[in-house]
Amino acid sequence: MDISAGIQASLAGRYASALFDLSSEAGTVSAVESDLDTLQQALTESDVMRELTTNPKVSRTDAEKALAGIAPVLGLSELTQNFLGVLAQNRRLGHLGEVIAAFQTIAAAQRGEVTADVTSAHALSDDQLAALKDKLTAREGRTVMLKSSVDPELLGGLVVTIGSKRIDGSIRTRLNSLANKMKEG
Repeated sequence: MDISAGIQASLAGRYASALFDLSSEAGTVSAVESDLDTLQQALTESDVMRELTTNPKVSRTDAEKALAGIAPVLGLSELTQNFLGVLAQNRRLGHLGEVIAAFQTIAAAQRGEVTADVTSAHALSDDQLAALKDKLTAREGRTVMLKSSVDPELLGGLVVTIGSKRIDGSIRTRLNSLANKMKEG
């Protein structure tokens, strides 16, 4: 499997790699990926969940018990439940968001996918996103999954980030570049 050394070297990456290996052996990668999406949503939307995973005053045992109670409500698989127990016992729940991101990167790499973060001044239509996805897929030579966001400060154009590569076609950057050239000349 082609996983970047940066992911493998990080604490979250090591946990994510271990979870990916276990889920791959069990044939449940997509189920675990779905579980992790659910957990990410819970972390984003629930102050209680964030507090449970980040508060150092919550004991390992209490965190494990609370997660064991929450897991069935969220519909998490047994492997994901056990993994959360390991994170709780090792006091690594504070890294859950990073583990989720690393797992998603590993799973996408295994499928031959890469994620492109696309920021635009205005929301892009489905047709625009599809055309951009096709162009980036042809350019990268592998399937590109888009995550789009809106930043009105760009004024217009796009900023696309794929891994460590950044394509900045925003009007804000062009104006800043023009202003710098005018100062020089």
